[in-house]
Amino acid sequence: MKPSRCAILLACLGSVSFAQAKTGSGKSGAIEQLIPQIEDYIVKGIQKTGVPGVAVGIVCQDKVVYLKGFGVRKAGTSTSVDADTVFQLASVSKPIASTVVAAMVGRGGISWDDKIVNLDPDFKLSDSSVTEQATIRDFLSHRSGLPTSAGDVLEDLGFSRPQILYQMRFLRLVGEFRKSYNYSNFPFTEGAIAPARKVSQQWEVVADELLFKPLGMASSSYRWSDYRNAVNKADIHIFVNGKAVPQYLRIADAEAPAGGASSSVRDMVQWLRLQLADGVWNGQQIIAAKALAETHSGQIQKGTDPFTGKPSYYGLGWGVEEDANGKLVLSHSGAFAVGAATTMRLSPSDQLGIVILTNAVPTGLAEAIANTVFDLYHEGKPSRDWLTPATEYFQKVLEAGNNETQDYSKLTPPASPAAAKPLSSYVGNYQNEYYGNIEISEDGGSLWMRLPADGALYPLRHWDADNFIYRYKGDPGSIARGVKFTLGAEPQVLVENLATEGNGVFVKADH
Repeated sequence: MKPSRCAILLACLGSVSFAQAKTGSGKSGAIEQLIPQIEDYIVKGIQKTGVPGVAVGIVCQDKVVYLKGFGVRKAGTSTSVDADTVFQLASVSKPIASTVVAAMVGRGGISWDDKIVNLDPDFKLSDSSVTEQATIRDFLSHRSGLPTSAGDVLEDLGFSRPQILYQMRFLRLVGEFRKSYNYSNFPFTEGAIAPARKVSQQWEVVADELLFKPLGMASSSYRWSDYRNAVNKADIHIFVNGKAVPQYLRIADAEAPAGGASSSVRDMVQWLRLQLADGVWNGQQIIAAKALAETHSGQIQKGTDPFTGKPSYYGLGWGVEEDANGKLVLSHSGAFAVGAATTMRLSPSDQLGIVILTNAVPTGLAEAIANTVFDLYHEGKPSRDWLTPATEYFQKVLEAGNNETQDYSKLTPPASPAAAKPLSSYVGNYQNEYYGNIEISEDGGSLWMRLPADGALYPLRHWDADNFIYRYKGDPGSIARGVKFTLGAEPQVLVENLATEGNGVFVKADH
């Protein structure tokens, strides 16, 4: 599974959330009384899932009532997680990003309905009429019509942010503009950086100046280098034979507004306070209330809550729902298939907010903690076992992602495979409008594929006739993907795992 694809699928769950059954009238002191139960649940959840580290922050009635870390920053070490440990946020970056844009809107000169093409004239979509109409609002609410995976594979292949956003013009719009919901990182990214272009600033600088610095969020950043250089940071982990292993890095700078932020729970609770106080922080109006409120309003229906049966919506960087009593719940989750899972939830009517950051591939623990805390606050006890269904859901999502295209490592090779043609027959440069060029070469009696033309070099292992397999670096584990040549008047090669996003067929340029 591609890491960015997993982030999309899992964040979709998080923004839906597992809705709460009731809303009570607890006070900030109620959380303090519940701390022993909350901590017991977290410790048992870590034991059950094997997640190495967890950090939790809770805000109630504009007070930070809980900050604590559990477990370790890196498996196999004794480096403890605390309230200042910096985690990668994955898609929890999105509601933070919409807060930054809200700051720009509140200052004037930027409107949610500004057209992207006016802010960034170089940006185009395959449908010229949509290009002319699409707004910041459309892109931050995932209703542009671009597919769910738009740009993710290009990111995996090492394309830069400008290159990826340029390539959006070659993707077919799979959804109806403003009527279909397709959660997608790079359209969201464009919706955030386009207004930053208008003020002639880099996105990362705008976020620092308009949000992180005013709130004293000194450990927060949209730059991976800042996360990398943090002394107190949580490594990301996958599970190998049931044990957490810090095997990968996830550099999400290309999609920074959508998935590249990092922060600590000490910083994040200040942002939660800002959200719950209508843009006010420590008595100062940091974000205009009207602009911030717009981010909390549903812009498009994205599904139906499985527990309440009520429609669920996506706002501007937020999952927007009602609980069983009709009260607003705002939420979002984030995930990297290579080792991060985060979530946060707000109940404005209760003035209650929680953020949970973890450093392992999604297990549902973050969401289960959030729901259990809300249950304890409202009802005095958990309304159900949240962890088991969440864990099962995430396992299914991960398995579905791994099965997007055929995994040849799960197949028995042909008993008598047809011979390949002379390897020189396959050698050459192949072109694709969306993915660019790839190079097929022969060396030492083996066939190699450079993907893209200036990217990683992969050995191709023969499977049958003109079909080969390779192990793509974007897939955690040992998944094997297919590479199928068709040699004729117009030689071409199909790279199967690339066909999940764009046309995966590359045509030989020098035949």
